[in-house]
Parts: sequence; structure tokens; C-alpha cells
Amino acid sequence: MKKSSLISIAALTAVAALTLSGCASNGTPGSDTNAAGKRACVILPDTESSPRYESQDRPQLEKALTAAGFEADIQNAQGDTAKYATIADQMMSKGCGVMVLDDLNGAGVQVAAKASKAGIPVIAYDRPLEGANYYVSFDNEYVGQLEGECIVDGLKAAGKDPATASVVYVGGDPADGNAKMFYDGAVAAMSAAGIKPAQETPGTWDGAKAGTAFEQAYTALGGNVDAVWVANDTNAAAVINILDKNGKTVPVSGQDASVAGLQNVLLGKQTCTVYKPVALEATAAADTIIAILKGENPTADKKLADGTPFIAVTPIKVGPEKVIDVVTAGDAKASEICTAALKDACAKYGVK
Repeated sequence: MKKSSLISIAALTAVAALTLSGCASNGTPGSDTNAAGKRACVILPDTESSPRYESQDRPQLEKALTAAGFEADIQNAQGDTAKYATIADQMMSKGCGVMVLDDLNGAGVQVAAKASKAGIPVIAYDRPLEGANYYVSFDNEYVGQLEGECIVDGLKAAGKDPATASVVYVGGDPADGNAKMFYDGAVAAMSAAGIKPAQETPGTWDGAKAGTAFEQAYTALGGNVDAVWVANDTNAAAVINILDKNGKTVPVSGQDASVAGLQNVLLGKQTCTVYKPVALEATAAADTIIAILKGENPTADKKLADGTPFIAVTPIKVGPEKVIDVVTAGDAKASEICTAALKDACAKYGVK
């Protein structure tokens, strides 16, 4: 991750003041405010949109923070917005030196407002959040751009003219601020090649719903589908099931480098997945958290449209020849990818 541009002095001064006030005043009456100032309160959204939150984000954040001498209170809302709010209240009652919020359907907005009122700095993690002091995530428009390029390249490889191709768009849940960034990045890449959507399905991160909506679009088009831009691997797997049922293979995009996504890439059913090494994102978040807890000023290389400093992490496009890179990095296991049905594909691309 590059950290090339400094945040303005005025912004840094404001955040520094906010940090100091948070360390001094965010405990309950009679609590140890020094201890509260060393606590990082982290709320993860669920386990459904991606398994990564529990398997990767939690342990990596916890390890980095505790190694730096800080307490990490990390909890998961399990897809429940009411639980998200309850967790936040419990955390703040104990005191937080900083709050790290991975938003769940807007639940983080009210929490961010409460934290700000209590003088606690807020980091939006993975998903953008109104009211946050910082945003740490992958460069989400670039994620979408890579997906869009997969569709364009896939069509050209299949001998199809992108400008006349029938492409269906299967986006993510619009309640997730990242979904629009993925969409915008993908559309920019595809429209530059002359692609216009033949059909667009309602955005969702629910694979079953995405599959149903795609099947309806497929039927409406009479099966005339040349490619499918899909926002993530879970939805892509559902789309591929429908394509398989109809004996059709076309370019399909995705992201997350999930086991299913990597398998579909190796089988040639998914043109690419976008790999977002959680370790890089978690490290960027931990560095930002630690700087704030130490009373230092983090640096950011970008800003969101609303001016929020954005610590952006660079994602990686993965085709079949790069699946081994994900395995080598430890973010996927060959034993899980290389089932009997994948034996030949794994051998072909050296996944072992």
C-alpha cells in the first residue's frame, strides 16, 4: 500500500484534538480512562457476505493490536443491525480509544454519531461510513475496474465485439457503500469498450437471490447472454449454476478469491476473481488504529468524495495462472480447492 500524500494540517489537528478528547472522556464515570484510551473497539458486520471477517480479519487485527500493547475488543454483529447497536453501546460503556466500524446496512452511521459525540475517533473499515474520521479499505473502484476489464478481455478472447455483446450486470447490495464503488469502476471499464447492460438485476449479496434474479434476466433475454459482470464470487457461483444448467459458458467476473471462486476460475467458468489479501487491509487498519491510540497522526493517500481521508489498499486480478499465488500467500488451501473434479485443472496450473 502506498502512503504518498499527507492529510491537511487542519484535518490532522482536528483529528488529534478528537483523539485526545476521546482518550480523556470516553470511559464511564469512575472508569480507568487511561485503560479506555488503549482499547480498540472493532465491530464486524456478519459472516454471510464473506467468511473472511471471522477467519482472517478478526485474528489479524487482534494479533497486530495486542502485539503493539493495546487491547482489542472485536465483536461480530452476525448480520443483525439491532445487535450491532447493542455491541456498540456495551463497548462505549467500557471506554474506547478508537472505534473501528465495518458497516452493516447503515447501522454504523448512528454508532459513528454516538462515538463522535463521546469524543471517540472513528475508522470506517472495509465499507465507507458517513461520519468516520478515516476510511481503510481496498481501492474499491479499482476492484470494479479489474472486474470490468475481465469482462472486456473475456469477450474479446471469445471473439465477441464488446460493443454489441449482450451483458448482464449482477451487482451487490446497494445498502453497502462499497457496492456502488465496485459498480462505478466496472461500468467505467466496460462502457469504455462500448458495453451497455442488456439487463441489470437488483443488487444483493445473497447468492440465492442473485441466482434467481439472474435466471429471470436470462429467461427474459431468451438465453442471449454473452457475459455477466458479477460483483463478487458468491453471486458469481449462483450465476454459474444457472449458466451450467443451460449448458452455457461465458465470461463472468467476481471478487474475494473464495474457494468456489478460485475453483470456477480454474475450470474456466469464471474469467477472473479479484484477490484482496485481507492481511494487507488488516495491517493498514491496524497501523491507523495504533497511530491514533498513540496520539499520532495517520497518513492517507486518497480522499473520498466527502473529503474523508482514505487509506487505500491495492487489489490483485487473478486468472487461472495466478490461483497458485493466492495459495502460496496462505489465503486459500490447495486441499480445499483441488477436489476430484478439479484434479486436472489444478495439475494444469500447478496448484498443489
